[in-house]
Amino acid sequence: MRIIVICCLSVFFHVDHLLAQGHDTLAMRYARSIKAEQLTKHVFTLASDEFEGRETGTPGIEKAAQYISTYYESLRMQQATPGSWFQSYPLRRESNVGSYAEYAGARKIFPDDFYFFGMDAQEIKSTELVFAGYGIRDERHNDYKGWKSKSTGFGVICLSGEPMDSKGRSKITGSNETSDWNDDVLLKAEAAEKAGAKFLLVVNTNYDMYMKRVRYWLEQAPIRLERDKETAEVAHIPVIYISPAFANTLLQSSGKNIETMQVKLNKGKRTKPLMVKVDVVFHVEQKRERLEAKNVMAFVEGNDPLLKNEVVVVSAHYDHIGIVNGQINNGADDDASGTSATMEIAEAFQLAKMEGHGPKRSVLILHVSGEEKGLLGSEWYSDHPIFPLENTVCDLNIDMIGRTDVEHAADSNYIYLIGSDKLSTDLHKISEDCNAKYSNLNLDYTFNSPNDPNRFYYRSDHYNFAKHNIPVIFYFSGVHEDYHKPGDDAKKIAYKKMEQITRLVFHTAWEVANRPDKLKVDVVSDFKN
Repeated sequence: MRIIVICCLSVFFHVDHLLAQGHDTLAMRYARSIKAEQLTKHVFTLASDEFEGRETGTPGIEKAAQYISTYYESLRMQQATPGSWFQSYPLRRESNVGSYAEYAGARKIFPDDFYFFGMDAQEIKSTELVFAGYGIRDERHNDYKGWKSKSTGFGVICLSGEPMDSKGRSKITGSNETSDWNDDVLLKAEAAEKAGAKFLLVVNTNYDMYMKRVRYWLEQAPIRLERDKETAEVAHIPVIYISPAFANTLLQSSGKNIETMQVKLNKGKRTKPLMVKVDVVFHVEQKRERLEAKNVMAFVEGNDPLLKNEVVVVSAHYDHIGIVNGQINNGADDDASGTSATMEIAEAFQLAKMEGHGPKRSVLILHVSGEEKGLLGSEWYSDHPIFPLENTVCDLNIDMIGRTDVEHAADSNYIYLIGSDKLSTDLHKISEDCNAKYSNLNLDYTFNSPNDPNRFYYRSDHYNFAKHNIPVIFYFSGVHEDYHKPGDDAKKIAYKKMEQITRLVFHTAWEVANRPDKLKVDVVSDFKN
């Protein structure tokens, strides 16, 4: 009896081993269909001058959308929505047409001294300002303690963020984890309004650094989602961000300055709300217009009768920053590289499907627009998903995989991974195993820390899946000297390296799409969503 059992077990093991070998062979077979030559063709097309930098809301990105969808049509892929390759969504463009502030006979200029988002044209003026620390009002920390409004029409001025000790711990939570007050300005606006304020001035303590990142967007008419009424997030009172220098000018008559008060607050010393007499007027001039944008989608339906209802998403953004100062920014690496990689992954899955070896789970190929405007296309998709988010297994997001950064100049055989271990140990292990088995890249997790000052985790489209507790991996080869510049050209892309990275993403997607069990979400992310 014992001998028979051993023989049977041996037979089963042999069959399982052959099946596993067959699975690996198929994965390698279809991964080999991803070739540098085809990636080169896509990148050179998408990053050509004909597409005018693919800025969201322009004819150039419309041409890119048509190029991508025509390619999928040629592959005879399935549309994710009946009758269309596109998911359209509404935008509004807000043009600043000369906003400025007046104080003490001087004129302060947008955005050198102040900026704002999504505000109607209006005049905001006050003869009194109340400095209220960090503008926080809850049971753990109350910057309005003892305050009783004795006037109307005043504004509140407060610091951005929340009080932090010398070790980087929040004075509110008592840990490295920040509170909601750190990032949610609407909470501060609500607190100021309850205190009787007519507007809120938030002192961006990192103003100069922030301006280096966003000045172009502020000066070039920001584009925003035209949100559904039920999901709109609008402060009841106007919110304006100001520089520390402007703040100190406004507080000058009190003998106080922002830097000194911030140090005191961070040491745990409370300051009473401080009333300052000022005559300040903000002239807000805004012009609004409505636009329409598109996400491009293709679909490979799973072969398993049950598992096909679960969806693996492979994403990339196909927009870029367009024409700046008369020069076309072609965005070969950012993100024609990711777009092209995603197109080739789609072809590999479609080839498998047509040959009778399609994945068990369904695969959604998602090309989003509006990434450069604030992850707008992926935000719209996550708020209006084509397939239920509860059935979405993971998002593998590809954004800039064609160049080498200075940190890897001596060895370009690498890829940065961000987010792979933040929600699912299953996904992280699959990623590592696929790399060890097929790719042998150096997986660099430098930017996978909540303390990453670059905050890359929050700066690409995977974030709009992760915030819904959907496991993600962000594939990224780092920033280079041509980032967001006209020099980001197709001729500078390392296409063989790109081929290797694209195959790794395909292998990971293939494994996730074909495994018997859905990925477990078994980790509480240390990133704050």
